[in-house]
Amino acid sequence: MAPGSVSRLMCCGQSDRCRDCGNRIEWYHRSSQRPVRLHPHELPSADVPASCRWHVSSGIAHPAGDGSSWCRLPHAVLCPARDTSTAPPELAGLRRRLAVNTRRLIDAGAFTPLSAPPDEEASPSAVCRPVRPVVQLLYVRYLAARPVDEIRCVAQTRRHHRCTSALVTPDAPAGTWTLLPATAADGQLALPGAVMAVYDLTGLPYAEQLRWRAQRCSQHAATPSAADLATADWEPFDPLIHHEHIHTRLPTRIRRPGPSANGQKTIRP
Repeated sequence: MAPGSVSRLMCCGQSDRCRDCGNRIEWYHRSSQRPVRLHPHELPSADVPASCRWHVSSGIAHPAGDGSSWCRLPHAVLCPARDTSTAPPELAGLRRRLAVNTRRLIDAGAFTPLSAPPDEEASPSAVCRPVRPVVQLLYVRYLAARPVDEIRCVAQTRRHHRCTSALVTPDAPAGTWTLLPATAADGQLALPGAVMAVYDLTGLPYAEQLRWRAQRCSQHAATPSAADLATADWEPFDPLIHHEHIHTRLPTRIRRPGPSANGQKTIRP
């Protein structure tokens, strides 16, 4: 942590909960500066397949073992909300325990998975929006952790709690949804013939884009001395890695059910 920083967050090992299963995770950065979610506990290396072993050195996560008898695990191979067909069988027991904990959290009302399908019978009209939208600011594209209108400020309030204000407010200029070429990271060429829906903020003033990048509400953007209680949720977007989050149609406000060819209901944006 920089001596003059107002943030109370260390640069690594930030505790959080998986947005898909609710289990605890720790955020680290790789040497490429991309964040990765690790299981919060070390496991014996002998119980983990070599391809799943990670280690942390000087606060940086590396996708390989370090030769010791203990290793870390990426949460992606354990998350019970993901496809089980590719999960290593050696980790089935730990994955099962995490699935039981997810069910307990859901039953207790302490967790609602973002990937839960909407109840179309109970709500025939619902808001159509990407769960993890792609946001462009300062001419860089990022993958957000939650819908645009749910992105919260990360600053600490006077009561030492995280600010509950959203970045999107009626008194601040908003971005625009637009279709842009699905450009890859690091200056690569766009994917041929592919466009994607992007929440574009490049038309906003520079100060507003900085506010979004720091993930602070209008009030805390004016008080830089306020500490951060969470890390910003931005993840550099790469269409080759995050292809499941590419949407080729602009989101609409209402999704209405319409008849399909077989007479069943379909949702049309």
